[in-house]
Amino acid sequence: MEHLYLFHYYEAKLGPFKNLSSLSPDEAQKIMDALKAKNNVYAARRSDDYLYIRKDIEEKARKLFVLKGGQPRKTYPHYLTLGRCDWLKDWYNDGRELKIRLDDFSPHVVSFTYGDLFPTMRYRDDRAYRGQVYTLQEMKTLIERYGWPQVWNREGNNGPERYIEAQVWDDDVVQMYF
Repeated sequence: MEHLYLFHYYEAKLGPFKNLSSLSPDEAQKIMDALKAKNNVYAARRSDDYLYIRKDIEEKARKLFVLKGGQPRKTYPHYLTLGRCDWLKDWYNDGRELKIRLDDFSPHVVSFTYGDLFPTMRYRDDRAYRGQVYTLQEMKTLIERYGWPQVWNREGNNGPERYIEAQVWDDDVVQMYF
């Protein structure tokens, strides 16, 4: 079944698992400035305070995951989706996709959000999954209750959640793709 896979989307010429959070603040800002100057990819539309907000959100997600028994080995995650989400390739000039078996990862280093981490932690409405991270077992329960956002919100007309995001807090599996 396809939903037992994590997918990672990236720019072909840069390769997978390039993460702004792995860089110094100055290096990350230079990359963000260059993306904004080109203005031809999704990341070019991010706000000027994106990097500051991102760091804060990643710290919050990590703390919440630890409270649920997670054992992150990194201070920031690698971002993937639970299940395929082809339209994410459009975020890039030459978008590519990696497919990795979920079972290849220890459940102690993978958290999930119902939607992208950024809007999940910042968007305010009455949906119970806002501001939360989940274990795989908890995410399975959410999927049973709400369905797959990749299916019911494919076009993004029903809110910011368009996929289930997986945050991988370890390099063990992904390092073979660096």
